[in-house]
Amino acid sequence: MEKRFISLIRFRVAKAQYLNMGLKFKKLLISFFSVFIILASFGLGNYFGKSQCKVCPPEEIDFSLFWEAYHNLQEKFVDKEKLDIQKMIYGAISGMVKSLEDPYTVFLKPEESKRFIEDVTGTFEGVGMEIGIRKGQLQVIAPLEGTPAQRVGLRAGDKILEINGTSTVDMIVEEAVNLIRGPKDTEVTLTILREGWEKPKEFKIVRDIVEVPSLKWEVKRPASGYPDIAYIKLYQFSEKASFDFSKAAIEIMESPCKKIILDLRNNPGGYLEVAQDISGWFLERGEIVVIEDFGGKKEQKIYKAQGPSQFLDYPIVILINAGSASGSEILAGALRDNRGILLIGEKSFGKGSVQELEKLKEGSSLKITVARWLTPKGELIADKGLEPDIEVEMTEEDYEAGRDPQLDKAIEVIKNL
Repeated sequence: MEKRFISLIRFRVAKAQYLNMGLKFKKLLISFFSVFIILASFGLGNYFGKSQCKVCPPEEIDFSLFWEAYHNLQEKFVDKEKLDIQKMIYGAISGMVKSLEDPYTVFLKPEESKRFIEDVTGTFEGVGMEIGIRKGQLQVIAPLEGTPAQRVGLRAGDKILEINGTSTVDMIVEEAVNLIRGPKDTEVTLTILREGWEKPKEFKIVRDIVEVPSLKWEVKRPASGYPDIAYIKLYQFSEKASFDFSKAAIEIMESPCKKIILDLRNNPGGYLEVAQDISGWFLERGEIVVIEDFGGKKEQKIYKAQGPSQFLDYPIVILINAGSASGSEILAGALRDNRGILLIGEKSFGKGSVQELEKLKEGSSLKITVARWLTPKGELIADKGLEPDIEVEMTEEDYEAGRDPQLDKAIEVIKNL
């Protein structure tokens, strides 16, 4: 009896333990299934959320600091009427872009974006100069030929301290352009500091319709016994410059001129394709004009001369200065690296980067530096510029007296080539 009783107790205990285990297993299974459902729902929600958002926030970046600052401003800033959400978003994007410390990578608000596109594709009214930022300072790259900026005496390298009394400190180029541009016959005041000046001066400029020629050429006749020289002044690499250069080239070949001075001073650049076309007159077909380097993100792109190589046997020298930028530096670098052509004058500006315009929401856009130019021998142009082989400075006295010692030197050198 005792054994049977003990066995019955053991059986009941075992049965109870078994039932209890079953209950626990059911609870565990239900819990596991619930967790699975929650995780699956989260995963599917995350997946579908990602598939539906146009630009998803990066998961690896913690934006909590940004939102913490935003909420504190919303809760505590004293002037509630100044809390313009759209302006705050634009300001945050601009700050992010400025942290890259690249003056050519900029965020453009809708009105700035619209004006930038108009400048690239159409005519405009203003003072007629190319401006840029160098070492953090807004300055004149080049006053354009026959424009109000040139007529009042602005020069390459002039530092622009104020525009109508507004400081240019931390001002992006596009913002400065918006302030300088304006309707014909209206006035803008620029506060300028030039190298060698003890204090800045104000220039009052009356705006006009800006129409810049692409080039001019003339015959220079040195002393007796020397052949005539074709002097070509390229003002910019505009859309029509290729046609104008072809026309001038034919005239030069039909003239007695057998030597060429190519003047790229105060030429701020323009279309790459035009610089490539003009290079083709001086280089053998297939020679490298410039290399587009993407910083290792993708393979370099090489631009080559396409001919017609008609000036291949002409002795040439090139004039450059601080106003020679972008396309001018590409052309000068190509001729120097391929043919050993001498550069005379002053160091060029150093605008050797490529920008793309990315359109964003609500009409805004982002101008991004995507590549840098290298000369055929791999020399970086950006922020360095091209050093002249023969350095000749233009002094204040030269400008006032109408002298051109750089051109005089070019004539002296090419006479003996």
